[in-house]
Amino acid sequence: MKVTIIGTGYVGLVTGACLAELGNDVFCLDVDPRKIEILNSGGVPIHEPGLQEIIARNREAGRLQFSTDIPASVAHGEVQFIAVGTPPDEDGSADLQYVVAAARNIGRYATDFKVVVDKSTVPVGTADRVSAAITEELKARKLDVEFSVVSNPEFLKEGAAVEDFMRPDRIVLGSDEDDAGLRAKATMKRLYAPFNRNHERTLYMDVHSAEFTKYAANAMLATRISFMNELANLADRVGADIEQVRQGIGSDPRIGYHFLYAGCGYGGSCFPKDVQALVRTASDYGLPLRILNAVEEVNDHQKEVLIGKVVARLGEDLSDRTFALWGLAFKPNTDDMREAPSRRVIAELIARGARVKVYDPVAMDEARRVIALDFADRPDAHARITFCATQNDTLAGADALVIVTEWKAFRSPNFERVKTELKLPLIFDGRNLYEPEAMRELGIEYHAIGRALHVTV
Repeated sequence: MKVTIIGTGYVGLVTGACLAELGNDVFCLDVDPRKIEILNSGGVPIHEPGLQEIIARNREAGRLQFSTDIPASVAHGEVQFIAVGTPPDEDGSADLQYVVAAARNIGRYATDFKVVVDKSTVPVGTADRVSAAITEELKARKLDVEFSVVSNPEFLKEGAAVEDFMRPDRIVLGSDEDDAGLRAKATMKRLYAPFNRNHERTLYMDVHSAEFTKYAANAMLATRISFMNELANLADRVGADIEQVRQGIGSDPRIGYHFLYAGCGYGGSCFPKDVQALVRTASDYGLPLRILNAVEEVNDHQKEVLIGKVVARLGEDLSDRTFALWGLAFKPNTDDMREAPSRRVIAELIARGARVKVYDPVAMDEARRVIALDFADRPDAHARITFCATQNDTLAGADALVIVTEWKAFRSPNFERVKTELKLPLIFDGRNLYEPEAMRELGIEYHAIGRALHVTV
């Protein structure tokens, strides 16, 4: 099948590359010439395990092309995936200007039937806006071209997006029941047929329900994280171990183990903006979402819990202190720094006069760019942040180690080297990577999140 992907971010690139891998003829469009130049020269503008190999293989096979040519992109695909960004607006609502612009381009150049697929995460009612924009452009051209807008939200985890796409646990597809909608449904069923050979994974529903499903899923996962973080803070007070609690409640099949890890808050491009957008949608309808407002509040506070532990141990004035910091991306296996807890931790340490030596396995370049923007009005701060080549390089001369992202490379470090190179054998662990008793035996003072009595030496 001929497929067009509009937007080459995480969702667009993964969707396009994986559909090409299944044998489809895929045209990826982006209005950013820099991105297209990178992709056409063999690079990938994001870090996603396995993606570069799939792109290279399918470009070589002639099934995947990248371009800024809008008319050619509309002409290419019967299926037009809109996978552009929907960043949060100032009021927390999703900014749909790029979605609507993509829809208008389809209306300006379409000459035959198109299935227009909303792949971006969008509020309920977006398909109606997309349809209206296309219709308006077609009327301006005095053309009666049939089309149908389908909602097909993505459920991709950054760092495991290729695996999630190629082995989906469900495919949500929302379409209308008119003639064009039924034709679109049949087209999408044919496109996704390879995923349903073992058993039917596609859930068919109306468009509004499909749009709502994506927000509901992310809101639920964010709620689980904030729930456990709030309990972890209480566990610290009452002397319980949140890891043992996690295992105790996770063994209940009604609850399960996923997204129950306490830490220093969630970040990234999805949970923060999607929770805000859902809250804003509810507000527009006069229905406050009290639970999700609390989820946001808890997460915002959680990003400062780790700093609270540092201050409680070393004092408010950290001007004579240096900290090694492991992990900058908001989660492992990505270079995404959007809403990353590390940014808050670094800002709070710098505000108290500290120096910070940082390392991340893949996010160093993106972190340099983002942190430079964070401290654009603080040139003095740049001199107090050192980007190190390895995780061990951060340790020399540091007073303590702070862990913010749970990369596998951090799970089994050389603890004797950590002890030797740090001025104090002191770790503040925002992701609960280590066992308190093991740290005690190693002679390391260990402060984690909700891990009962803190280990001191």
